[in-house]
Amino acid sequence: MNLNFVLDTLHSSGHFGHVISTEESLVLHNSLLILQNENHFRNVFFWGKIFGAEKDYYIAYGYTRDALHGRIYYYSSNCVRWGLLPQPTKKWDVVNAFVFYKVSSTILQCRQLQGDPALVIDVLIEKDETLVCGKRKAPQIRKLKEEDRLATTVHLIHNESGAIPRGALFRRPDGVVVENISFEGLSTLDAREISSFLHFRPPTQKWNTNLLIRDDYNYAMDFLDPLDIDIPEGCWIIQITSSEEMVILKSVYWPGMIFFHYLRTPRHGFVYFGHGKKCLDLPFMLSPFFCLKMYNYL
Repeated sequence: MNLNFVLDTLHSSGHFGHVISTEESLVLHNSLLILQNENHFRNVFFWGKIFGAEKDYYIAYGYTRDALHGRIYYYSSNCVRWGLLPQPTKKWDVVNAFVFYKVSSTILQCRQLQGDPALVIDVLIEKDETLVCGKRKAPQIRKLKEEDRLATTVHLIHNESGAIPRGALFRRPDGVVVENISFEGLSTLDAREISSFLHFRPPTQKWNTNLLIRDDYNYAMDFLDPLDIDIPEGCWIIQITSSEEMVILKSVYWPGMIFFHYLRTPRHGFVYFGHGKKCLDLPFMLSPFFCLKMYNYL
């Protein structure tokens, strides 16, 4: 959510009951302005709010040059003092890759964040998950800091449910991704198609994948992965307001992630309000028709 939209969450995320109070929005808006000026960000965004058992985490990010690869995340518990959120460790670089990636689907799901970034918990890695060269090792206990859990949670949510409308970003010939100043918004007809929305992350598909599935392909705008390739089908809910003024996307995998776009205008954004828990039972909640299509696709 852009900094300028923080004061207007009632019209965007309020459709699902998630809003920021007037006092919070004013403090958040002013603190993000200070954060932008101190770090010389080109743009700064309010990412969302993760609810903790004792305190909540406010997440924001900004970038100086590249809107896709140059994002820097911050977190705060009072909307005033912001701390730098560490980068999630890549699984091929660190010994603790299991903690960051494998445990994210178990520990991060069953235990809620407390609100203390310095809190350290013990993670038990079972025998069947430490199989090396056909030999089972004894269970291991790893230390996991809540600050790292928070960074991993934000990373997973953003990569799997962060979205933008098609054409909102533009890739320059030198490879730098910037906001498209000529973007005028989607039409009502385009907004009804899930393929009109893209993942706000570095692409995971091959560069020619979108070229083969779109007739009106433009490499400067269609270099990101579309949402219609997500599995299973039906993990996104599209709603258009009765006045056909705004389209709202809701992620079923990550309850609390809301994307909004005011049609025929460049105004768009997404915001997350939730506990940082993924709905792992989604494939079993969908109809057998969707499950059959997913099975055939795999």
